[in-house]
Amino acid sequence: MHLSRTSLTQIRSVTVDKGGGRPADGPRAGRIRRRDTRGRGLRGTLTPPEVPLYRSRAQRFDDLVLEAVAQLEPRWETELSGIEFAVEEIPSADQPDDDPEPVPLARLDPGSAGPADPRGPARPARIVLYRRPLLARADDEDDLGELVLDVVVEEFARLLGIDPQAVDPSYPDED
Repeated sequence: MHLSRTSLTQIRSVTVDKGGGRPADGPRAGRIRRRDTRGRGLRGTLTPPEVPLYRSRAQRFDDLVLEAVAQLEPRWETELSGIEFAVEEIPSADQPDDDPEPVPLARLDPGSAGPADPRGPARPARIVLYRRPLLARADDEDDLGELVLDVVVEEFARLLGIDPQAVDPSYPDED
């Protein structure tokens, strides 16, 4: 590997040659590379970390899930401590056929009881939310936040075996 530094007035460039490229005496041997191959400039982040645009859509969705769990935490802290929350892009193709929803929005994995369970060591219960189906059902960011909260409440209530309105009094009535 050959490493050389070239310093011009205010431009610093590092060229790394791994030995498998063009010969050094080729037509581009003395060229300093300041832009990408199409001449559009260097790639990189355009927004500073303090700006909300800096976070990707997937990261913002994860934040919505965490906000939904945080809304339940003051009342259900001990029950929530034993549950994992996860986000997947889409449900797997091998979902059960008896599910009334054509595309599920979430999945509940109840976990295992403990060392006596033949499936192995104890696993915590897990609530998995599917990002793309939830995004498809929401009209805007506010609607998505409400939908994520509703799905978290429904799955948590199903895990506990209670009514969703017992988990969150603001959960909409079925009427």
